[in-house]
Amino acid sequence: MTGRPADEKTEDIAVALFGELFMADQLARNRISKVLPKGMELSHFGVLNHLARTNDERTPAQLARAFHVTRGAMTNTLARLEWAGHIHIRPDWDDARRKFVAISPSGRAARDAAVQAVAPVIAEVVQSLGADRVRAVLPVLREMRTRLEGEG
Repeated sequence: MTGRPADEKTEDIAVALFGELFMADQLARNRISKVLPKGMELSHFGVLNHLARTNDERTPAQLARAFHVTRGAMTNTLARLEWAGHIHIRPDWDDARRKFVAISPSGRAARDAAVQAVAPVIAEVVQSLGADRVRAVLPVLREMRTRLEGEG
């Protein structure tokens, strides 16, 4: 026992936890970015994956909220995806100020190619750590994400 107050120990644990999360995030992003198909950025993959999973239209504002980015940043990502033919953007027929975004067949194919490229990299990490250990930590990470989303 070091005689330090419990809240200092908790702060030390919190700093260590977030340090590890930030470093793991940076390393994972670097590794995944390197294997994505040519011309695809991580933000593009994220949006395509989200649209493919939800299988429904979203507004740019909904996507910006889902990814915790500004509307401007999302508009830039959507413009690049539309230029590549990976998404369709249409006006809201009831409110001309709003738009809807949907994944195109080309976007679905690009997303599927990206998943095939990324899956072995992620699987290698899970295999080296052990699936049971990863499965055990997922609920903690999920709860952490949920709490942080609630505070944002």
